Amino acid sequence: MKGPVRVLVLGGGPDAEREVSIKSATGIAEALRRTGRYDVRLKIIARISSAALRAMPADVIFPYLHGPWGEGGPLQDILEADGRPFVGSGSAAARLAMDKMATKGVSLAIGIPTPPACILNTTDHRCPLPLPVVVKPVHEGSTIGLRICETDRQFAACCRAIEAERRRGVSRAYMIEPRIAGAELTVGVIGRSALPVIRIVPRQGLYDYKAKYIRNDTRYIVNPPLDAKVLRRVQRDALRLAEALGCRHISRTDFMLARDGTPWLLEINTTPGFTDHSLVPKAARAAGIGTPDLCDRLVRMALADRR
Repeated sequence: MKGPVRVLVLGGGPDAEREVSIKSATGIAEALRRTGRYDVRLKIIARISSAALRAMPADVIFPYLHGPWGEGGPLQDILEADGRPFVGSGSAAARLAMDKMATKGVSLAIGIPTPPACILNTTDHRCPLPLPVVVKPVHEGSTIGLRICETDRQFAACCRAIEAERRRGVSRAYMIEPRIAGAELTVGVIGRSALPVIRIVPRQGLYDYKAKYIRNDTRYIVNPPLDAKVLRRVQRDALRLAEALGCRHISRTDFMLARDGTPWLLEINTTPGFTDHSLVPKAARAAGIGTPDLCDRLVRMALADRR
């Protein structure tokens, strides 16, 4: 008799979000074990070769590495070459979604408003956009490397800091976009369904890495008391963007709701966190989907796609 489906959960990775990835992958493995339906193995990696992956027994792979290598295409190349079903977007969608500038291009092409942006040139210490602006890496998540510049002096200091990063061997492409005042909203997508909208209210004004993963003073308001048309619009736009990029199974899209009522797209994440602070599991619970059920659904989606 055939035994339970073997699920290999991968976590870790070589990128700045490694510790968050380990927490996410550990939570996923525990949730899948609680279903009683799977033989679950958790493997923490840095990078992995095709040969090493082939040597790991599994019927389906659940990769949950955050950052450019783990969710931005390179790992997905290896998973596609392996041939076994895996949870999450394929390599083409992963690359587009990890690239914030490319995501903006797709967003504009399908009529979703997104703030104007340009690539940062650190040799020019004058900001090309009206201040205040946000400077952030094109290919990172979790607000890693994000800076707010409200004055010319702050922008020049930001350029010098990024130049210093490069001299230390940290090489990232950065972008600039206007800072929009308003409410930050996020929408998780599972399969072809949008989860309830969550409003993020950080205590100190900026929803940075510490506010996401370390401090416990950020408020998350599920189904916030906003115009119902706005809530439906951001859910619809999250679905449209995920489809246009070719994302599958799971994603989370972030918006800033300006004071005039316009929801501006910020970015999309194809491997949103699964820690105890994370928003997709929180929104799923509000929709009556516990974390074990959510992880079970994602595994079943991967298996169904393969069939």
